[in-house]
Amino acid sequence: MASTSRTRTGRGRGRGRGGRGGRGDGSSSLPPPPSTLPLIIEEFFIVVYEDPLVKKALPKKFADYLDGQEPAKVYLRAADCGPRLWTVEVLFDGQGRMYLDKGWENFAIAHGVDFGCFVHFKYEGDDVLTVKVFDGTMCRKYYYSDDDDTDDESDDDVKPCIHPL
Repeated sequence: MASTSRTRTGRGRGRGRGGRGGRGDGSSSLPPPPSTLPLIIEEFFIVVYEDPLVKKALPKKFADYLDGQEPAKVYLRAADCGPRLWTVEVLFDGQGRMYLDKGWENFAIAHGVDFGCFVHFKYEGDDVLTVKVFDGTMCRKYYYSDDDDTDDESDDDVKPCIHPL
């Protein structure tokens, strides 16, 4: 009589019928190797090591993900900070690098981006990036807005989101 080793949950570790790694019909349920998966870069972060108000380089893989599209601008939306979109011009350096340029300074001031911050981006499509800012202690900065400004106003009038105490 053969014995099957069991995990703490009581399930067998074998690959036979009902075990992990197969559906019992001889086909594999394992995902394809990474080289065959499509490149999907929806989320990334940058760490602010230098002046937080100067242009910021985004990861090259994100620029590659845009597949040759080089938007002249993107729209930043702070997570949990109302519907306002901040217009930020984008620069490309010819080497595949993408930078947030004019407009980034206003966004950074309004959302407390400082030295040591981690800035998380999520690409929503249509050149919109949702942004979360984490301080140097790795804790997220939460903001809310008491108005429903949209991009109709000039970004020269920096209206910060209100940071709860």
